[in-house]
Amino acid sequence: MNVLVAPDSFKGTFSAAQVAAAVARGLRAGGGSAVELPIADGGEGTMDVLGGDLRTATVTDPLGRPVEARFALADGGRMGIVETAEASGLRLVAEEERDAFAASTRGTGELIAAAVEAGARSVVIAVGGSATTDGGAGALEALDAAGVDVPITVLCDVRTTWENAPRVFGPQKGADSRTIKRLEKRLDALAAKAPRDPRGVPMTGCAGGLSGGLWAFRDAKLVPGAAYVLDAIGFDDFMRDARFVVTGEGRLDAQTLEGKACAEVATRARQGGVACHAVVGQNHLDQFRARVLDFGLVIEAGDEAALEAAGRRLAEL
Repeated sequence: MNVLVAPDSFKGTFSAAQVAAAVARGLRAGGGSAVELPIADGGEGTMDVLGGDLRTATVTDPLGRPVEARFALADGGRMGIVETAEASGLRLVAEEERDAFAASTRGTGELIAAAVEAGARSVVIAVGGSATTDGGAGALEALDAAGVDVPITVLCDVRTTWENAPRVFGPQKGADSRTIKRLEKRLDALAAKAPRDPRGVPMTGCAGGLSGGLWAFRDAKLVPGAAYVLDAIGFDDFMRDARFVVTGEGRLDAQTLEGKACAEVATRARQGGVACHAVVGQNHLDQFRARVLDFGLVIEAGDEAALEAAGRRLAEL
């Protein structure tokens, strides 16, 4: 039986496809057989995993500068796939430039509009990896300016609520304690004007409230990104045919249990009676959370050689 190699990306280091390929090479070198199935959870890399016809558009980055961003058309061109990270991503802003209050999601709205202009009748948006905490205000302005009104499904990579987004994600986007309070006040004011209140609703805090803004003002559907992606790529069928499953991500920690792909894979494998192991860049799980995920082995691997070595070790199983 094949081993199913289904990792997420190691953010900023390896794509999900690169991780899967390296671990699979190690498995095969060790005498095993492997099926590579890169996965995602609504964060960076989701568009590549879901597939589709790739297009590009010039939009604005988080600080209003022009940037070439990709989107995809799937389902015969009827469905657009957009990644927030392409237009409004943290990776587009140098560390010394980060301004959590000024950063805007306008480019993401422009990218959605570009997908609709290219023929999409509905849009799926992956919201992980943003530099923004504007509650989606910039994206909403861009959609209004373009006259875009299509069904939107938001793939959420965490369950964070609207009001907690500044506190949870603000520091990594350059916000100090004073700026976090300003962001909280701004989100509170935006929520008070919304047709429906996003405060207290799970998954409305993704991408600094972009998910909640689309939910509150555009009636977007919020779904757990990991479950959506695994269903879309037929993960369960591959899993049932596997001897065991190998998943992975760059950093295994408390956030993993908040909607990340690794946790979804572990849950499905446990429910399906299939053993599951993890190859990760870093393992920072405490014992309690480790028991919840119930991985057989957790192997740290920080480079390509280590990923292949992890595959060879797993082949011995």
